[in-house]
Amino acid sequence: MDMLAAFSITPIGTGESVGDLVTETVRIVRASGLPNETNAMFTNLEGEWDEIMAVIKACVDAAAQAAPRVSVVVKLDHRPAEPSGRIHRKVESIEQKLLTED
Repeated sequence: MDMLAAFSITPIGTGESVGDLVTETVRIVRASGLPNETNAMFTNLEGEWDEIMAVIKACVDAAAQAAPRVSVVVKLDHRPAEPSGRIHRKVESIEQKLLTED
């Protein structure tokens, strides 16, 4: 796996609450089978370029079925030489550093 992606999809024009549409996009991400995490602002994915782009496209397509406009923010970290598991190793590294400072 050579890429980490952080993305956020916001349906626009569907009213104040977008929770149901965001929930559907998270279902798509989880069904992909790729390593993923969702937090209050973004969903993170780890995988190959084409896999990640296909998941993001499926999420946008799903949101676009219910919203007249969809805003998408994507951040990519492409490191072909790195082994898989970075989605968790990066956070674990920070947590370990925090523990050694206490």
